[in-house]
Amino acid sequence: MQKKFAIKVNHLSKTFGNQKVVDDISFTVNKGEVFGLLGPNGAGKTTILRILTTLLKPTAGDVNIFGYDIKKESKLARSMFGVTNQYAAVDEDISARENLMIFSRLNGLSKNASKARTNELLKEFSLENSADKTAKNFSGGMRRRLDLAISLITRPKIIFLDEPTTGLDPRTRTQMWDTIRNLVKDGSTIFLTTQYLEEADTLANRVAIIDHGKLIKIGTPDELKHNLGDLTLSLKVTNDNDITRAIEILQASLNTEPKLTNNIITTKCKSTEQAIEGLSHLKDTQISISDLSIQEPSLDDVFMNLTVGKN
Repeated sequence: MQKKFAIKVNHLSKTFGNQKVVDDISFTVNKGEVFGLLGPNGAGKTTILRILTTLLKPTAGDVNIFGYDIKKESKLARSMFGVTNQYAAVDEDISARENLMIFSRLNGLSKNASKARTNELLKEFSLENSADKTAKNFSGGMRRRLDLAISLITRPKIIFLDEPTTGLDPRTRTQMWDTIRNLVKDGSTIFLTTQYLEEADTLANRVAIIDHGKLIKIGTPDELKHNLGDLTLSLKVTNDNDITRAIEILQASLNTEPKLTNNIITTKCKSTEQAIEGLSHLKDTQISISDLSIQEPSLDDVFMNLTVGKN
């Protein structure tokens, strides 16, 4: 029977004592997509991840991994996924090759199969030249790549990535993004938690935003940004004597409250057309401007709008 979803979560809840940390959450993850789970610290991300990977039992609700019920068929469910946690789980006192060989044997591969899979993964993750160096001498990015390689030994259909680029420099983070994209091209489904909104915006096909254990919003990054609506118009008035008048004109034409910071006026507008209309009024009154920009909402804006100050 063809399984439609990689992951199906139905009315999931988790309570510790009197505290409900996951509150009636439902969502699905499609096969072959990158699905991002976002939320502030304490929102319930880690608890959801631990339930999905069978490390915690849910208080209520159901989770299916490629059709396997994690409560009734946990062993089969676990065979479908690999996990890369926030902190690399490699043994730093042995080499990359030895780490991969040990985990291959622990996953049931024969000695010859373990050797072949180790060589494949060393090549795939560009670790061949450092294969026999102890992991404690690896950079943060190399350790993360080795950790990810270990999670892929059994070629799982789903890869859970918990904060995969935490602590990495921008260049290494970009390299990890390329690695994740290649995994998706090869048919993997990625479940991603991240503290970097840019990362989710760049990689995820869809994102779910949770707060206080509840699902607040789910959709593609573009859908969520579009739903937020307002664009941000930013400009500098060439003649300081025109600043007050420029603010009055923008306030009247855009029906917003412009802000002045370091001689830069910023204001919200509903559309590019509305921004152009406001700029036209400035031109009509011969107010000269520079440093003009019109920015769409970012995923950071969506996140802040949906979570900050919400109960």
